[in-house]
Amino acid sequence: MAKINFKLPVLGFAAYSGTGKTTLLTQLIPLLRAKGLRIAMVKHAHHRFDVDIPGKDSYELRKAGATQMLICSRHRFALMTDLEEDREPVLSEYLDQLDTEAADLVLVEGFKAESFPKIELHRPSLGKDLIYPSDEHIIAVATDEPGMIDTDLPLLPLNHPENIAEFILNWMEQS
Repeated sequence: MAKINFKLPVLGFAAYSGTGKTTLLTQLIPLLRAKGLRIAMVKHAHHRFDVDIPGKDSYELRKAGATQMLICSRHRFALMTDLEEDREPVLSEYLDQLDTEAADLVLVEGFKAESFPKIELHRPSLGKDLIYPSDEHIIAVATDEPGMIDTDLPLLPLNHPENIAEFILNWMEQS
């Protein structure tokens, strides 16, 4: 798979389900916002999902056959697009949907098989293998048991998001 080329820095969080990706990201985003960064977020879902509510006008219009449904208010807008092809999403195709003028950094949850910089989250107590030995795009490992991991990659304290935020800021300066 080709390496992602995008106008903004793109940083992923790779881990097995149940490791705490979303929990960490909900802690990291406010810390990065406090440093002045505008964050765009892309999340890969492995199942069908809906952000609209059955019975609402936008849901009913989309279900009636609109392949794109843009709903907007003075506070936000959302574009729902039903896809014709039944295939897994490719990150680069969806990055192009982002407004690069409204963000400084793109954080990605999932897409762990794609070629872009990622921080691996690893909890040895879950009994899962590390991802980094087979993924050259992992730039650090965030873990709750650093003594259990033998690597030359930076080890970050998984339960201290402020340290991970600092790592991200340094990574952005060097990128």
